[in-house]
Amino acid sequence: MEADTQAQLAFFLTGNRPVEYLDDVQELGLRPALFAGYRDLSQLRYDFPLVLVDSRASQEYVRTLSGMIDDALLAVGHDSDGERTRKHTLRIEGEIRALVAGGQRGRLSTLWDVAVQRLGGDADHALAASATRAHAAVSDDGELADCDAALASRLLQQAWKKVQEAKAVEFGREIDRLRLKLGDILRADYERSSGGRSATQLKAAIGSGFGAAFDFDAMSRLLGAALPNDVLPEGRRTRIRQLIEVLDAQQFFPSSHRPVSADAAAPHTFLFERCDSALAAFRARMPELIELARAIAISELEIDSQYNDARHDALFAQFGANGLDPHDLAPFPDYLVCVNAASLQPADHVQLMEILASGLPIKILLQIDDILEESPNSEGNLTTGMRIRQIASMAIGLNEAYVLQSSASNLFQLREQLVRGLRSRGPALFSVFSGASGAASGLPPYLVSAAAMESRAFPAFTYDPSAGANWASRFSLAANSQLDLDWPMQHFVYEDEQHQRVSETLAFTVVDFVATDRRYAKHLARVPRSRWNGTMIPVDESLARNRKGVPDRIPSLLMVDDNDELQRVLVDDRLLREARRCREMWHSLQELGGVHNSHAENLLAREKQAWDERARKDSDGLPGETASVSTVPQAMPETESTLTPTEPPPASDDAYIETPRCSTCNECTQINKKMFAYNANQQAYIADIAAGTFAQLVEAAESCQVSIIHPGKPRNPNEPGLERLLERAAAFP
Repeated sequence: MEADTQAQLAFFLTGNRPVEYLDDVQELGLRPALFAGYRDLSQLRYDFPLVLVDSRASQEYVRTLSGMIDDALLAVGHDSDGERTRKHTLRIEGEIRALVAGGQRGRLSTLWDVAVQRLGGDADHALAASATRAHAAVSDDGELADCDAALASRLLQQAWKKVQEAKAVEFGREIDRLRLKLGDILRADYERSSGGRSATQLKAAIGSGFGAAFDFDAMSRLLGAALPNDVLPEGRRTRIRQLIEVLDAQQFFPSSHRPVSADAAAPHTFLFERCDSALAAFRARMPELIELARAIAISELEIDSQYNDARHDALFAQFGANGLDPHDLAPFPDYLVCVNAASLQPADHVQLMEILASGLPIKILLQIDDILEESPNSEGNLTTGMRIRQIASMAIGLNEAYVLQSSASNLFQLREQLVRGLRSRGPALFSVFSGASGAASGLPPYLVSAAAMESRAFPAFTYDPSAGANWASRFSLAANSQLDLDWPMQHFVYEDEQHQRVSETLAFTVVDFVATDRRYAKHLARVPRSRWNGTMIPVDESLARNRKGVPDRIPSLLMVDDNDELQRVLVDDRLLREARRCREMWHSLQELGGVHNSHAENLLAREKQAWDERARKDSDGLPGETASVSTVPQAMPETESTLTPTEPPPASDDAYIETPRCSTCNECTQINKKMFAYNANQQAYIADIAAGTFAQLVEAAESCQVSIIHPGKPRNPNEPGLERLLERAAAFP
């Protein structure tokens, strides 16, 4: 037993795996125990596949296949054939789900027919009848989409098209109104002119039915003498004609008034794959956009007869000289850029942030396929999407861009937030983890992306600057499960060796998520069942402990192999450190979302203290409990003797290391090589306190095997999560 414990401890501290005690997990096909029930997603009824509804009459742009089937079965009813129809329809649904999971694409109506044929519908007349009946009750149609690498782009483009179609209808209605009113002005002007009062024009206006009853020449002379010759000034007439030409020639929306000719320009496109292309197109079209916006503004004045040459000519000559504000840009199309994080170069990052900071109507989908990339600064350390997540964090800091972050598995639940972001004025960023990280996990993208969100490695949030004036209304973490916990807790049931039912509550941590990736198998070690012992504890329990020196408990995971047999896997210290970092980042998001907010908790504590103090005073002042004069302490004048301190001054708040006791374990230098360094005796000291954070000091203190690092007090009072960090630092005074 002692040898087993020592081998497990050695693996935890060093990552070295003694082959006689521990097994390599690389080829075992392990997955987290909570994934045991998700071997074949096609056998489950869940959100996917989605149907990208393409009917303009539908109020929804996306629906779930299972939801559409449920609605169809409800419409079919419960007559004598209803149960048979229900069973057949559910079989068809399962077959469609299997087709999509196998990579087949197409419309629901097309794959419906394929599924019926594969189930033998040509020979099974009852099945064919049920399929026909149920299909007739399906209200919508569209392309099917699985949770794969293409989902985020397909879904966002679908929502974007829906929003742009609504804009096009509204814009077309407005342009038609302006053209009609401007045309009425020109027609009225012509009718008052000599040409409009000519005999020929009058005859054409009356029509051929009554042509013989009138003397149109006499009528023309009479009208010419009786009516004033009140015609438009030539300058206004020319201006109105030019306005109509600009409205007809616009290329921002499809128009029935655009001249039809071989050299007529097609409408602009607004879908791009690069940020620089979208920026270049926006800037190139800005003069045309300004001209159109100017024409719309002048048209409104002309219709109301409010345009004054002396006042407005100079004003509109400078129209748009400083660009257009979001209000002026709102009626026009938004640009959509779909980029993959893997293709971003440093210059692309700059342009992306330029767009988000500029207030331009450009929406950006930033798709991330892999968040388990190794840190370039420390071999083997994970960044868990840190570099990419910094973009979303910086976008929030701009306070003007709409920001949504989510895994692809949760996009359907956030479909309304997607549309809200696309309808927002100004820029928007949609940061989506697809889960399509290749063969690194061997799991379907749906499970990978769902696990990233569940484990806090890629939490979902939205930031809507138009929702209110404070963080409580703008920022939301509501899409995540069990917000108040560090890690979601799930119920797990299994059968032990004695065939007894065992029920446990397991935390799904970021270590569970990382354990699905084969690239990090070196940080895991399977313990043969014969060597299981009481020193192995769950990862979340290990993280909750204040570690001092060499641990007496080793963090472990419950996993299952390809045969669904339960395995226990050890985790090394490097993964545990990454879990702590992930937890601290989650704590920061919790603060922003109003969960365990330190300011609110401090205020609550102060109010409780004040309440208790008032209650104590009220209790002391109850009737019948008057205090004796002799027992009331008297105030004494302050003298030099009374001000003399009776206790020693407090110790320094500076961080320090007991360098002579250092065992050269490398734990602190792996965390921050600039903050911590070795002296000539290869013993650690704090080289540059300003090179790191208080969180790194606390983490180093917890990692130190001989507990010689003392974090002191934080130098930056605004560092996130200070309250929790101070609680952890209290163990190292």
